[in-house]
Amino acid sequence: MSFGKFDNGLHTADFACGEDVGLEPFSAHCKVQAMRDGNVYLTELPHRVKNHPMFRDDNCSLTLGRNGRYYFVFTLPEDDLDELPAQLVRQAGAIAQKVLCELLFNLTA
Repeated sequence: MSFGKFDNGLHTADFACGEDVGLEPFSAHCKVQAMRDGNVYLTELPHRVKNHPMFRDDNCSLTLGRNGRYYFVFTLPEDDLDELPAQLVRQAGAIAQKVLCELLFNLTA
């Protein structure tokens, strides 16, 4: 095993197996702990579960998270700052209208 550090400050560790091991190749996002005594522990992190948007508009989306909370996400390039208030109001209103229509449709169905 060899340890190193790149010029950008990020750490690297390389492992070379000295035995004949039958291992299926994989790649994963992991938590790595390097201890003072040289021991290294790798733990695979769980895969991120993406929530699918309920409604979308040009620069925003409304999503119901797995924790039962609604998330309204709005993004706009920094260069369009002068348009932000009008776009935010317009698109949030459009999403709110879609939610209202969905609620009314569910009540009548």
